[in-house]
Amino acid sequence: MNPLAPLVVPGLRTTGLGLAFGLISTTGGAWAAVPLPPAKATLYSGGDILTMAGPKPVYAEALVEKDGKILYVGPLAGAIKAAGGGARQVNLAGRTLLPGFIDAHGHFLHFGKNLMDADLFGSADVADVVTRMKAQAVQVPADAWIVGMGYKAIQLKEKRTPTVEELDAISADRPVVIVDSSGHLGAGNSAAFRAAGITAATPNPEGGVFDRKADGKSLAGPMEETALNAVRAKRPAFTGKLADDVVTGAATLWARYGQTTAMECAVGIGGDDIELLRNAIDKQLLPIDLYICAKDTATDATLAAAKRVAVDYALARPASETERQESMVAAAVAAPGDGASRLLAARPDLDKRYVNRVRLGGIKFWLDGSLDTAWFTQPYTNNPLGKQGVYSGYRQIPDQALDAAFDKYWTTNMQVNMHMNGDAAADQAINAIEKAMAKHGPSDHRPVFVHGTYLRPDQIAKLRKLGAIPSFLSTGMVSGGDSVVTMWGPQRAAVAMPANTLAKAGLPFTLSHDAPISPQPWILDLVDAAVNRTTITGQVVGPQERITPYLALRAVTAMAAFQIKEEKTKGTLEAGKLADLVVLDRNPLKVAPGTIKGIQVVETLKEGKSVYRRGPVDEPTRRAGQIPHSHSHGEKPLTEPLSERSRETLEMLLNASTR
Repeated sequence: MNPLAPLVVPGLRTTGLGLAFGLISTTGGAWAAVPLPPAKATLYSGGDILTMAGPKPVYAEALVEKDGKILYVGPLAGAIKAAGGGARQVNLAGRTLLPGFIDAHGHFLHFGKNLMDADLFGSADVADVVTRMKAQAVQVPADAWIVGMGYKAIQLKEKRTPTVEELDAISADRPVVIVDSSGHLGAGNSAAFRAAGITAATPNPEGGVFDRKADGKSLAGPMEETALNAVRAKRPAFTGKLADDVVTGAATLWARYGQTTAMECAVGIGGDDIELLRNAIDKQLLPIDLYICAKDTATDATLAAAKRVAVDYALARPASETERQESMVAAAVAAPGDGASRLLAARPDLDKRYVNRVRLGGIKFWLDGSLDTAWFTQPYTNNPLGKQGVYSGYRQIPDQALDAAFDKYWTTNMQVNMHMNGDAAADQAINAIEKAMAKHGPSDHRPVFVHGTYLRPDQIAKLRKLGAIPSFLSTGMVSGGDSVVTMWGPQRAAVAMPANTLAKAGLPFTLSHDAPISPQPWILDLVDAAVNRTTITGQVVGPQERITPYLALRAVTAMAAFQIKEEKTKGTLEAGKLADLVVLDRNPLKVAPGTIKGIQVVETLKEGKSVYRRGPVDEPTRRAGQIPHSHSHGEKPLTEPLSERSRETLEMLLNASTR
C-alpha cells in the first residue's frame, strides 16, 4: 500500500480527482491539494496526532477543523460524524500533527530588519567584516545606514571588535554599525556616533559602555548593551516596500519553523518599530499572530499608539480600561483618517486583544547582559576576556525603575518580561515582585524571567508563589555551554537552565530562541538542546537537568500558550481551540533524542489555513557558521585541541542545513 495514497473514509465526499486535500507523492514529499469546491470541514487522520494536553503524551486518531477552530479530536468514527458531508480529508500518511509552535521570546521585527542587513556570521577576521560591509554599502540606498550582524569577536583572527577607524574605511560620511551574534555588543563608525549625538563628552549610560581610546575620552568604536541600543535607536525608519518586507520576511521564516504565534519583545529598541507595526496592521500583512512587548523606555509611546489603534479600528464592544489594555496594539500615533470604518480581520476566537493579528501583551526590561556580563551575587570563576579584578557582571537598571513598573502593572494584563542571566538579576526581579504582592495582593500576572539562566534553589522555591515563568534559551547550551563551564564554573553551569528541577516541582517553563540571537527562529533545535544539553564539543553540561522530548515540546506549545495568557485558545489540540497546527515529517517522541533537530516541518496552518508548505527543495539554509548561539560574545578559546569526534561534530553543525 502506498503510504501517501489518499485516505478514503466512508461517508466523506471525494471525486474522481482524488483526495480533497491530501498528500501527493513527490520527490520532496511536498503537500499538494486537489482543487474541490469549498468544504464545510477538514478531517485529519492517518498519522500520529499528539494533542499535548496533559503531563503525559495523549494521541488522537483524528482531528476535525471547521471555520478556523478545532471541532473534534478523538476516534476516527466520531470524527467522520462530526465532520459531516462534504468534508475535506487530509491523510497525514505517517506524519505527525501537533499544535502550532509558540514563540515564547523572540525579536520578530528585528530579525526582519536583519534580513535586510549584511550577514557577518562566520567572519574570519576584521578584513572579512569590512569586505562584507563594503558589499552591503553598494546594495542599500545612498541615504541608508550600512548595518551588519553576526560576527563574533572571539572568532575573528584579531580576537577583538573592529575599531572606529576600520569602520570609517567602509564609509566616512554614512553611518556604519555592526552588531555581534549576541545582540549585546557592537561598534560604530564616526558618522554613526554623529547621527546618534554621541561624542567624547557623552557619559556611559547605566548598564552600558562606549569603549574609549588611550586618552580615556575619544570613542574607540566598540559599545556594549545600553550604549549600543542608544545608537541603534537612531537608525532611520524602514518605509514603503522595505517596511512590508521586514514583516513578511520574518513571518515567512517563523511559519517555516512551525510557529503560528510570533513575538517581538523589544518594541522601541528601533526608532521605527511602532511605524512598522502600524503598517503591518493597516495592510494586514501578518499571516500569523504577533505578541509584542514594549521596551521599558518606549512603554509610554507604545501605549499611546496602541490606544490610537483601538480608536481607529472601532472595537466591536465598549471597553473598560482593563479591556483597553488588553486591546493595546503598538502602532504609530497617526491621524484617524477613515480608521473608524475599518474592519478587524476575522478571528474565529474573537480575541479582541488582537487587531489584525497584533497584540500588545507586556513590557520588557533588561536587568543584566549576556553570558559574560551576567550579574551574579558571586564573582565569575574565570573572568571573560577584557574583564579585570573581582568581576560579577553588572546590573542594567536601578531597583526603583523595576519596582515602579510592577507597582503600576501588577494588577493589569500587561505582563512584565525581564531579561536575566545571573542570580543577582533574578534577586532584583523577585524583590520587585514581592513588593508588588505585599502592596496589591496576589495577581495572575505571570511575570516572565527571560532566560533565567542561573537560578539558585532558594529562588526556584519562590517561583510558585510569584507566578513567574522562566523562558530558557536552550540552544545557548550548544554554543555557549563550554564557555559557561569556564566562566561561571562547573557547579553553576551544571544547574543552568534548570528545566528538570522545575518539572519535578510542577512549575511551568518555556523554551525560546530569542532570534536573531539564535541565527534562525528554530523551535525543534530548542527541543533537541533541552533534551540533550550537549555543547558543540560534545560535552554534556548538567545531565541531571535534561528533560524528555515530550516535556520539551510542552514548553513550546501548552506552556508557551500559558506564558502569554492564551491557553484558552492555543497550545493543545482540543475542541474549541484555534486550529493552529504544525505537521512534522517524524514524531519527536519516536526518534533518537540526538536527531530531533533534524525533523522537518512539512506544513504550518494558522486557524486552518496553510501559511507554509515545504516543497521538494524548500529548505532554509544556515548562513555561514550558523550554529545555535548563546548570549555570549566573549567566550574563552578552548585550552585543548578538539578530539576527532568533537571536530566531526563541529563540522556537522557548521555545515548543517537549517531545520
